[in-house]
Amino acid sequence: MLARLSLSAILLTLPPAMANPEPPFKKSETPATLQAPAIKEASGLAPSLRSDDALWLINDSGAPANLHLINTDGSDRGSLALSNTINRDWEDLAAFTWKDKPHLLIADTGDNAAQHPSCTLIIVEEPPLPAPGKTLAGTITPAWTIRFVYPDGPRDCEAVAVDAAAGKILLVTKRDTPPRIYQIPLRPSSNDVQIATFLGTTQVTPPAGTLHPFGAQPTALDLSPDGKSAALLSYIGIFHFPRQPGETWQAALARKPAMLEPHRLQQAESLAFSKNGKSLITLSEGNRSPILTYQKR
Repeated sequence: MLARLSLSAILLTLPPAMANPEPPFKKSETPATLQAPAIKEASGLAPSLRSDDALWLINDSGAPANLHLINTDGSDRGSLALSNTINRDWEDLAAFTWKDKPHLLIADTGDNAAQHPSCTLIIVEEPPLPAPGKTLAGTITPAWTIRFVYPDGPRDCEAVAVDAAAGKILLVTKRDTPPRIYQIPLRPSSNDVQIATFLGTTQVTPPAGTLHPFGAQPTALDLSPDGKSAALLSYIGIFHFPRQPGETWQAALARKPAMLEPHRLQQAESLAFSKNGKSLITLSEGNRSPILTYQKR
C-alpha cells in the first residue's frame, strides 16, 4: 500500500523545471511622465542608438508624419517631419543598425478592418540629435520604403521588429487567434511589392480571470539588442520570449512566454528594449502617459 504524502512533501519532490521561473525583468516603482504635448497617441517606441537617454516615438493614424524625440525622463526634444510620407496608420517603431549606421523603421501596418490592399514599411537613417538645450526641427527623407502584402489576405498588425543580423523584418498580427508571424526582407533586391512569408503562430495568453476583451492581442514587438530574446506587448502585460543559441524566432515565439508584472496602463501600444538591452520601456496612448521601465534582474 502506497503511503500518503502531504501536499508540501509533493511540492518538495517536484523537479525544479516545474516551478514557475521568476520573470527576467522587474517593474520600476518610479515611472517617468511623457511631457511632449504633440504625442497624443503613442503607437510606437524605439531607443535612440546615438544616445543612452533619448527615445523616439510616433503617433497613431491620421497624425502628421513626424518622428518625435524625448528624453528618458519624458521631456520633449522636438520632432522631424518625413518628406513625401503620410501616416495612414503608423503602429510600431524599431531601431536597428544597418551598414554601421543607426536606422529607424516605421511600420504603417495598422488595418483594423483588414481591408488595405498593401502596407508600407518606412526606413530612415537616425538623424543627429540636437545639442543640449536645443530641440529637433526640420524634415528628413526616408532611406527606403517597402510595400508588401500578406500571402493570405489583409491583416491588422501593430507589432513589428527588425533582426538586422539576419536582414529580416518580423511582423505579428493583432486580431488573429492565435496571432500570426510573418517575415519580410529588410533590404529587398527590388522595389517590387513584397509578399510576406508566413512563419507560424504565437501566444500572449492572459492569466486566468483576466477580463480585458482584447488582452491577447499584441500591440508592439521588439527584439533585444543581443538577439537573445523578444518581447511582445498586449493591453494587459508584457510577454518575454527567450531564444536559444541557433534557434529561429519562429521557434522562440512558439513557446509559452514569461509574463512580466502587469503594466496596468490604460492603452499600452508602445514597447522597446533600451539601447543596452538591460531594460524594457513601455507607455500608453494619451497625453502625459506614465513611461514604465522594467529593469533586468
